[in-house]
Amino acid sequence: MTEGTTITDAAVGGAMTTTEIMSVLPHRYPFLLVDRVLELVEGERILALKNITGNEDVFNGHFPGAPIFPGVLMIEALAQASGILGFRTTNTTADDGKLYLFAGVDKARFKRPVTPGDQLMLESRVIAVKRNIWRFQTRATVNDKLVCEATLLCAYQDRDKVK
Repeated sequence: MTEGTTITDAAVGGAMTTTEIMSVLPHRYPFLLVDRVLELVEGERILALKNITGNEDVFNGHFPGAPIFPGVLMIEALAQASGILGFRTTNTTADDGKLYLFAGVDKARFKRPVTPGDQLMLESRVIAVKRNIWRFQTRATVNDKLVCEATLLCAYQDRDKVK
């Protein structure tokens, strides 16, 4: 994806509520970082969002008086959106005993701060799948301005093999 590109092609399906997201991902509050899926094309792409609110615990310490949403949490939100895309593509969920585990982050760049009141748009595209390793090109925007981008690698594994 290049700056300025968004997932707004012809109408696509795949919208999901928070309840539906929790039926796919193993994450729960306070670590569930995807509030809604707006678009999803299995095997290709996802557009999701995270509402950044001032009452999130992270702002108690990052930073008092000047709250900034941490870059590592933006990467995690992008990874969770990518996980939803992977789960929906494979027609599985965490309840099926599967997990998408972080395997790597490449070319991460942070362009501008994200603060309470922002709506973080999370985009992910499948670049490649080899065996159980998925590679995603991701980007996050606020008001159509790039705030973060990275290439993420995720390992699709059986939950019982994770110790």
